Amino acid sequence: MKALLALVLGSLCTTAFADEVAKDAEQIPVEQYTYSQHLDIARVISMSEVPNVCEVVPARMTYEDSKGQRHVLKYRVMGNGCSNG
Repeated sequence: MKALLALVLGSLCTTAFADEVAKDAEQIPVEQYTYSQHLDIARVISMSEVPNVCEVVPARMTYEDSKGQRHVLKYRVMGNGCSNG
């Protein structure tokens, strides 16, 4: 019974943290990445999941810089669905 209670409380905490990150990301302006841009990434908070397709897709990363400020970066990445055969 204690294990079940711990599992429920753990999942509630995880959900609350995810909601907090989502709310913070909504308030932060989204920056479009360019290859010449210098990034100051001290800690990655979250990254969007890359879909299982064989094409270039948009992605997002939320991170903190060395001063503790949060940023949301939008960039393009190759999907995970390509095969070499």
